[in-house]
Amino acid sequence: MPRTNQTKEKNNNATPQSRRKSSNPARRSQRSDGETSRSGGATSPRKRRYRPGTKALLEIRKYQKSTDLLLRKMPFARLVREICLALYPDKRHLWTAHALMAIQEAAEAYLVHLFEDGNLCAIHAKRVTIMPKDLYLARRLHGGMYAPPAF
Repeated sequence: MPRTNQTKEKNNNATPQSRRKSSNPARRSQRSDGETSRSGGATSPRKRRYRPGTKALLEIRKYQKSTDLLLRKMPFARLVREICLALYPDKRHLWTAHALMAIQEAAEAYLVHLFEDGNLCAIHAKRVTIMPKDLYLARRLHGGMYAPPAF
């Protein structure tokens, strides 16, 4: 008796989905919650991605609404005390909390005003980025004791 090739019968009535289900089930990795993932590992939720500039505008709105101080109080107080020691090493200075807060308020107001003017200088130069030359120009236009030395 001659040997004949034995072949499986093809099921032509099966849909492509049912064929896929019957194909190698060990390939898919099962997660504990019952979902399947292609990478095989547990996936964490994706971090929110903002378009460039959107996050900066959100931060600008946030800081413009708030009235709290931007610099930490203790590092600023240490800086003030260090400057006092550098200027007058033989004298001992005692600072009240209200005096340090007043100096910090004035310093932050000056810096915010300086950066605003520096930003206007950068915009005038058709740039978006503030450069040191913008801050030098802003300080020079302010005049008085805050102007940098002439070169």
